[in-house]
Amino acid sequence: MADHGEDACKRVDVGITRVFELLGKRWTGLIISVLMERAVYFAELRRAIPGISERMLSDRLTELGAAGLVVREVDEGPPLRVSYRLTKAGAAMEPALTELSRWAESHLEVSEGGC
Repeated sequence: MADHGEDACKRVDVGITRVFELLGKRWTGLIISVLMERAVYFAELRRAIPGISERMLSDRLTELGAAGLVVREVDEGPPLRVSYRLTKAGAAMEPALTELSRWAESHLEVSEGGC
């Protein structure tokens, strides 16, 4: 008879848990995807992600900054402009995100609203 006790269950990997706590939030992956290309001003970033509000974008950028993945840079201007770029740690996600994109293209159907 199979052992179904608590010890027999595989625990979720701590690293995977941490990744999805951050990247599993709505909009986060899209923000990182845009920033993979280059540093972007706030307004450009908002235009690149249809449907995201200024508040949500600001909140997600703050979270990514606190996690050490994004840096906020202020151009004194005039006009004063704020840009965002990935840190080395943020940019290091590119191979993993590229593989996830390939997997999605092969295994997930495109929804009617998709590109």
